[in-house]
Amino acid sequence: MNSVIKVLLRRNQFKLINSVSSIDRRYATTKKKMHDPKEDEQLPIFQYPLSKSSDRRVYVWGLAETGALGIHLPRGKRGKKAYKNDFSLAWHPMRSSIAERFDVTQVACGYGFTVLAVKTNEQHKVFGTGINTDSQIGYHAPRIGHPLELLLSPAPIYIPYKSLETKIIGLSAGRAHTAILTDSEGVYTLGNNAYGQCGRKINLKEEYKGSMVSYNIKRLGTENITSICCGQDHTLFITESGKVYACGWGADGQTGIGTYENQGIPAQVKGDVTSEKIVKVASTVDCVLALNEKGELFGWGNSEYGQVPMNTKQQQVNMSYALVNFTKGLGKITDIAAGGSFCLIVNEHGDVFVWGFGLLGLGPNVQQTTSPKQIPPPLFGRNEFNPECVVDKVACGISHLAAITNNGDLYTWGRNRHGCLGLGHAKDQHFPLRVSIGAHVLSVTCSVDHTTAVCKPFT
Repeated sequence: MNSVIKVLLRRNQFKLINSVSSIDRRYATTKKKMHDPKEDEQLPIFQYPLSKSSDRRVYVWGLAETGALGIHLPRGKRGKKAYKNDFSLAWHPMRSSIAERFDVTQVACGYGFTVLAVKTNEQHKVFGTGINTDSQIGYHAPRIGHPLELLLSPAPIYIPYKSLETKIIGLSAGRAHTAILTDSEGVYTLGNNAYGQCGRKINLKEEYKGSMVSYNIKRLGTENITSICCGQDHTLFITESGKVYACGWGADGQTGIGTYENQGIPAQVKGDVTSEKIVKVASTVDCVLALNEKGELFGWGNSEYGQVPMNTKQQQVNMSYALVNFTKGLGKITDIAAGGSFCLIVNEHGDVFVWGFGLLGLGPNVQQTTSPKQIPPPLFGRNEFNPECVVDKVACGISHLAAITNNGDLYTWGRNRHGCLGLGHAKDQHFPLRVSIGAHVLSVTCSVDHTTAVCKPFT
């Protein structure tokens, strides 16, 4: 019996020795097949994709039911559970897919719609999404005679450009009209012209639903147009010499032409700006601010809440009025914005000032001020650890406000109608609060209940 066990042990020992030697042979074979270490330097190196300096991203948030965000999710049921409230609001900034397909250069927000300009040599240079009851984003009819009054996704707007090389350099939108500024063909307007806001004669019998009309304003006087701005139902133009022209509804003096009548053909704004070179105008509803090349402020239009303070107690200003004394001591002004009942400016030092009525950013106890009040700089990120942080740009909607810092951070405050502040909740905001966007913000546009931002990727 013992002899049998010894034989088995010897066999197992022999198998183990053979298996070890075979492993050694395999390792030896592998070592012979390994490449030269010098070849490692020639291997391709993995690199993360980097964006170009010209790449842009578009973020949208606020009310989505109108289609103004250009983002929609399928309605119905997924399994046994239905989508929560379908998709009516975007509480946080959402990335729009159109900027992934086109080079978006300009974005403008109207009342329930959005228009976007893209860099291209093709026919379709502007896209629109949202409410289209007055053809403010062009004619769209899947079936003849049945034009769409609402678009859920961006669709190309047909404009009869003279040349396909024409570029879009400006874009603005009002309550129901759109203005498109080109580099060589002047301004194209489309949409509602009931008050002359499209810069053409008023036709009381004109039907705007399903309209294919687009109007071209080539020049004003003998000068080219360099900038445009749409208010609620009026339009403002700046020429190359800094003159300001206006057309549209004038009941509150927002055209600044000396009367309260509606103006179909653009006329030059009268008053204190006639001898100034204006570089920017701002208007969202019926109050207008203008900035000259020296950084001085002018205003006209509705001043019910003290937006344009005057020597008289007149409620409206039908001509431009200098606000140099009103803003004395604030330094050189670099950017301006006019909301529904308030005004917002920033000076060369990046300090932000606000006045008028509303949630001004000065806390819950200050909802009206007749003189410019500075919003504390620490609310925009400036402190002893970050002293170089300043505000570069400001913007206003009807009831909410926004500011962009030199670091590319966006701050919003005011009425949070349908989540237009992008802060993730429905509460109004009494102080500026930073919006969480995963990109460097370049510009922001505010409307009634939605907001858009054009950004540059971080990497």
